[in-house]
Amino acid sequence: MFTGIVEEQGSVVALTRGERESARLTVHGGPSIADLAVGQSIAVNGVCLTVILREGTTFTTDLSPETLTRTTLGGLKPQERVNLELPLKAGDFLGGHFVTGHVDGVAQVIRCESLGDSTRMWIAFPPSLSVYIASKGSIALDGVSLTIVDVSQESFSVCLIPHTLAVTTLGAKEPGSLANVEVDLLSRYLERLLAGEKVRDRSPLRPELLLEQGFS
Repeated sequence: MFTGIVEEQGSVVALTRGERESARLTVHGGPSIADLAVGQSIAVNGVCLTVILREGTTFTTDLSPETLTRTTLGGLKPQERVNLELPLKAGDFLGGHFVTGHVDGVAQVIRCESLGDSTRMWIAFPPSLSVYIASKGSIALDGVSLTIVDVSQESFSVCLIPHTLAVTTLGAKEPGSLANVEVDLLSRYLERLLAGEKVRDRSPLRPELLLEQGFS
């Protein structure tokens, strides 16, 4: 579990493709990963990964076919910057929102507008995520916890303050850039609960209903 408060950026050392559409990612980090141990989790651009090897401030993780399909990690190149965050510890400040590191899809930056030292960014999202995105709600982009400013049918906007622009990779995004998007965990469960209510509200199974649906 993470909070979307990125602690530092790392740089990609290598992305090596393996068998059966898997891959291995090696990243060079900084002081925040000094105590990172093999078997622990770390969020890389908002994707929860398990460390399989660590040497100094460099760590390696495996990328499953699902991760390569659903996220942007498969397109990383050597020297590319990535956002890093260690898991939340019990008793830590919860500065952002609950972020699981289980990415829902890939979004695309469509417009950026300078607002003094800050930036307003518009992002196009996959249509399947529209039910989870609401104005003033929370969302994670490349693992960064953000508040949604407004929402249209196909996009939403966020405001990036100077600190976010400086500390995370979002400051380097431009129109056409891709980002991993994770919707608010609470909205997922709320949608599931509402779907369950619809199922429970259905009429009891009757012979007439079976005939209507083509069963004999």
